Amino acid sequence: MSYIARELTPRTKILFGFGSFLIPILLWCAVSYLPFIWHPQVQITDSGSVPFLQEGSRVDKQVFYSEAQTAVNQGAAPPQGKLVNPIYLPAPHEVAKALVTAFNTAPQQEGAPWFHESLWHSIKLVFSAFILSSIIGVPLGILCGFSNKLSQLTEPFVEFFRYLPAPAFGALAVAILGINDAPKIAIIVIGTLFQQILIIANTTRLVDKSLIEAGFTLGTNKLKSLFHVVIPAALPEIYRDLRVLLGWAWTYLIVAELIGSTSGITWFITQQARYQNFDNVFAAILIIGVIGLVCDVVLMKLGQRLFKWKLGAK
Repeated sequence: MSYIARELTPRTKILFGFGSFLIPILLWCAVSYLPFIWHPQVQITDSGSVPFLQEGSRVDKQVFYSEAQTAVNQGAAPPQGKLVNPIYLPAPHEVAKALVTAFNTAPQQEGAPWFHESLWHSIKLVFSAFILSSIIGVPLGILCGFSNKLSQLTEPFVEFFRYLPAPAFGALAVAILGINDAPKIAIIVIGTLFQQILIIANTTRLVDKSLIEAGFTLGTNKLKSLFHVVIPAALPEIYRDLRVLLGWAWTYLIVAELIGSTSGITWFITQQARYQNFDNVFAAILIIGVIGLVCDVVLMKLGQRLFKWKLGAK
């Protein structure tokens, strides 16, 4: 048991962290570049004597082989092609190229926002909504975790409301707030606020009761115990909860931006999918992941500095 629980060395952590990304990338490369693994379609390079097979188009292997065999049997020129995956699964090098070109390629629709403009708009939406949600959710969650009466007054309704899907409020949010960014922010807040209250309340309840009892022994009252014992003790774990909940905000962003949007990363993804530029779709999705990962690492490092006194903070 002691061997299993042994702390990994920094070098080992880096190697395993690198491997967690390398393994799926290698699987993606295998599916993309090794025809015998999947490649269910054929991309036409020469239509031969088969007029409906357009050069550059993709058809199922069975259709291609059937038409090629028919052409050979008739003594005509058979079509030529190469095995490929469906267009919705671009190869890694195509996505890598799209990651570079997305920032300097003009949008196909006149007046549409550039990729970096759409991305920045989505970032502002997520953080605006999450900050608003935290302003309400963190204090209320702490109070619910500290006070049984307030918990009983608040949490039954919050438990009920958290099961209501946030996207269901889309039409209502538009009717009340209009079609700009306000309804999108509202949906992200609805999707994160109620979960936030419950998680932070539970975290607050996990504060060591002996610390609270020691505070009362030393003469603190209930209010002082809240501000000088409970909140400082719970703050590191609450901070970690917020890091996790920020990821949920990004998840609700995709749903929120479907509401009458002509900007934002979701709009960019939708437009690129419409033109079957799936390399750009994958690039945009990966950019969201990279931004989320970078934010989480920055917040983790910040937390290590803020809570140096917390055992296991590193």
